[in-house]
Amino acid sequence: MDDAETTGDAYVHDIYSEDGAISADFLDRINAAIENGDADALAATVANLHESELGDVLETFDSDERGRFVGLLGDRFDFSALTEVDEAVRMEIIDALSNDKIAAAVQALDSDDAVYILEDLDEKDQAEILAQLPFTERIRLRRSLDYPEESAGRRMQTEFVAVPPYWSVGQTIDYMRDSEDLPTSFAQIFVVDPTFHLVGAVDLDKLLRTKRPVKIEEIMRETRHAIPAETDQEEAAQIFEQYDLLSAAVVDENERLVGILTIDDVVDVIQEEAEEDLKRLGGVGDEELSDSVVETTKSRFLWLLINLATAILASFVIGLFDATIAEMVALAVLMPIVASMGGNAGTQTMTVAVRALATRDIDIYNASRIIRREVTVGFINGIVFAALIGLVAAVWFASPALGGVIGVAMIINMVSAALAGILIPLLLDRFGADPAIASSVFVTTVTDVVGFFAFLGFAAWWFGI
Repeated sequence: MDDAETTGDAYVHDIYSEDGAISADFLDRINAAIENGDADALAATVANLHESELGDVLETFDSDERGRFVGLLGDRFDFSALTEVDEAVRMEIIDALSNDKIAAAVQALDSDDAVYILEDLDEKDQAEILAQLPFTERIRLRRSLDYPEESAGRRMQTEFVAVPPYWSVGQTIDYMRDSEDLPTSFAQIFVVDPTFHLVGAVDLDKLLRTKRPVKIEEIMRETRHAIPAETDQEEAAQIFEQYDLLSAAVVDENERLVGILTIDDVVDVIQEEAEEDLKRLGGVGDEELSDSVVETTKSRFLWLLINLATAILASFVIGLFDATIAEMVALAVLMPIVASMGGNAGTQTMTVAVRALATRDIDIYNASRIIRREVTVGFINGIVFAALIGLVAAVWFASPALGGVIGVAMIINMVSAALAGILIPLLLDRFGADPAIASSVFVTTVTDVVGFFAFLGFAAWWFGI
């Protein structure tokens, strides 16, 4: 291991403890600098932090500490760290700053990071900040902000290298050496015609291995995966995943090059979309850890209210058989087993279906096959668990007939759970609703209602109660 690697490991361990949290010693040094009002010591302590690490530091503070930290650093605060924190934390810091300071900070950021910060501000503040920027930068940011939220146009970086096809490799290399307006890092050079329509692209490794007199048009390749600016960011991420891209051109409605998407932004999109689906499956919407008690309560209330309504529906089904339960108390003891098993089976199928829809692994060609598979799995599991719970119930209550009743109900509910778990997300997606945010409520309702009705109804018929 060389010295640089050793130093890097020590640096990481100095910031983070073994459990992955910011180390107490590192935070103590920051807090000491803040308490002493020592801006130089604070700046030196955080000088080598990556923007994501600085974001982790910001999220460990409470509101007052965060404000003092940013205020003490002043112009030395790295605003790119605001792209790495929860929206509530970001807005809290931005709201505490004047538009003049935000405008000065935005000029030092890449365009995609600047847009990420500006998009959450109201239009008045946006306009005031943009008015203080140089004309070219202002136009580029304004154009990105005009695209829909969560689109490729919002995510793109407007700094890129574009050259005409008739330039030589030598001209292109000289241009990159002399120009001061190039992006910090890039992997491709894009080729455009005089009207800025995208013609092709050249990878840097290809460029550097080609002799200087060769024309760009001779080594360029066609860009088959240019992404329209209006494309949803999740769809853009799927294009990157499918074709193993490091970067991709973003074009407007007239096929003119307006920006690029890079893999680092796409990784963030994939993580955000996966996190969003996971939260919605749990009925917590866009909740973040930094949200207040009031905001968290509001985000969870609606789906809890809907769950209450579905629970009342299930209770209504139980109420239809109150006389049956009164005659045979064992039914009340066994009811939760049927509903719980169906609910868990339905959730398993639903989770697989929702994720497959998000990644577009389910389509018109394989949907029927997947439905048949899930129903078959539900039926097989139903038979296995019917035998197990049937035996338990028969021994527990000394009633083989009761074991048979709950066994039949288990099979019916497991098959119903499989059907609900796959069909409900498919139907919601078909009608334009988000299957992640609505499926769990409907699947739970189906498994509860079918489970209770099958068990109690079959018991009432079998025992003649």
